[in-house]
Amino acid sequence: MNRLTLQLEEIKAAYAAEPNPSLEVRLERIGRIEKMITANEDKICKALIADFGVRPAVETRLAEFQMVYQACKYTRKHLKEWMKPSPVDTPLYMGASQAWVESQSMGVVGIISPWNYPIQLALTPAIAALAAGNRVWLKPSERSSRTSGFLASLIQEYFHPSEFCVTTGGADVAETFAGLAFDHLFFSGSEGIAKKVMRAAADNLTPLTLELGGKSPAIVDASANLKDAAASIIYGKLLNSGQTCIAPDYVLITPEHQDAFVQELQTAAQAQFSNPTELTSPIDDAQLIYWQNLVSDAVQRGAQTIPLLNPQMQGSRKFEPVALINVPSDALALQAEIFGPILLIITTTDIASTIAYINSKPKPLALYWFGKDKQSMARVLNETRSGGACINDTLLHVAVEGLPFGGIGASGMGAYHGKAGFDAVSHRKSILEVRGLFGLNILRGTKLARPPYGDKVERLLRWLK
Repeated sequence: MNRLTLQLEEIKAAYAAEPNPSLEVRLERIGRIEKMITANEDKICKALIADFGVRPAVETRLAEFQMVYQACKYTRKHLKEWMKPSPVDTPLYMGASQAWVESQSMGVVGIISPWNYPIQLALTPAIAALAAGNRVWLKPSERSSRTSGFLASLIQEYFHPSEFCVTTGGADVAETFAGLAFDHLFFSGSEGIAKKVMRAAADNLTPLTLELGGKSPAIVDASANLKDAAASIIYGKLLNSGQTCIAPDYVLITPEHQDAFVQELQTAAQAQFSNPTELTSPIDDAQLIYWQNLVSDAVQRGAQTIPLLNPQMQGSRKFEPVALINVPSDALALQAEIFGPILLIITTTDIASTIAYINSKPKPLALYWFGKDKQSMARVLNETRSGGACINDTLLHVAVEGLPFGGIGASGMGAYHGKAGFDAVSHRKSILEVRGLFGLNILRGTKLARPPYGDKVERLLRWLK
C-alpha cells in the first residue's frame, strides 16, 4: 500500500502541475493510444491467443481494436465542443447576471479492467479520462496475464508513467488498488467483485463507474422472423464464446415457437461457427469447469441439452456450445451469470408474462427484442429496465459511440462511451457571474434581500412568487 500510495502521489503531483491540458495535448495523448494499437495489432492478437488458446484474430479486430479506433475517432471529432462552457439561463430577477457550466478535469482516474476484452475495456475508459484532461492508472486482469503484461509494456513505451500508468498483479494488488484515493474509479467485472471494490473505494469517497453484466434477455416476439432472430442471437451468444457482458443469457419465446426456433439456432450456429478455430476457448480451466458445472447442474435437475454445433466435430473444442430447455427455476444457470456458450430457452405465454419474468430478475445490462409488432416492442421498452437495448439484433448498440454504455441496479452504475464517458470523469462546475440590471449597482445580486429586513424584502418576496 505504501508503494502504491507514493506512486499515486507522484501522479497527482504531475496532474497538479498541468490540471487544465489544452485540446491539443488531450488529442495528442489519445492519438498515441491509436498509434500504439495500430502498430501492434498482430502482436496483441498473438498475446490474446496465448491467453485464450483459441481466439480468432478477426474477432479481436472487430470486438477490441475497432472499439478503440471508434472511440478515438469520435472523441477527436467532438472533444472541442465538449470542452466548451455551456451557458445556462438565469431568472429575470438576477438582471444581467450570466451563468454557465464548465467541465473540468478531476485528477487521477483509476481503471480496473477485466479479462474478457482486455484491450478495449482497458483503453476505452482511458480515452474518456484523457479526453477530460485527467491522468490514468490502469490495473488489468491477471487472468489474461500475457495480454495484460504486453499491454503494460506498450503503455510504458508510449506514455510517461505520470500520464498513463499501469500496475499488474493478482487479486491482492487489485484489492489494494481499489482502496487508493483516486478521483474516479472505473471497474468492469462481476457483481460480487464490484461490491468489494465499492467497499474499498468508500473509505476515500471515490466516485465509481461500474460496468457489470448480469442475465441479459433476448425476447423473440410472436411477430419475429425466427431465422433472423436465431442468427443474431447465436452471433451474440457465441462471439468470444459468450464471454461478453452483454451476451444474450436467455431467450424468452412462446411454447408453440420453441421447437422451430431451436432448429433455427442449430442451423445458424453451424453456419457461423462450424470452424473450431473460429470459436474462442474459455479463458482458463476455471472458466471451463464453471460452464461444465452449469450444464451438469441443470441436467441433474431435469433440463434437456441441445447441441448447437455438429456432433461430428466434438472433441475439437474444449466445450461444446449448447442450448438448455425445460430448465427448472432452481437451476444454477438461471441464477448466475453464464458468461459462456450456454443459451437458456424459457417459454412464456404472452407479452405480459414475458415482461413479468424479466422484471422478477435483477435489472440486466442489455435487453434484446426481435419482432415486427411495434406495440409489443414499445411495451417491453417502457415496462422493463435495462442498461441498454437493441432491437432485431444483438451487441450492436454498444458499438454506437454516441450512446451511453452502462448498467442499472445489479448490472452497474454510471455510463461511459462518447460524451457520457467525458462527463463521467469531468467535474461539472457551476458558475454565476453577478451583474446588476442595466448596469445599476442598486439592483445587483443580493442587495435587495439583505437585512435589516423590512418592507423592501416583503415586496421582493411578493414579486418573486
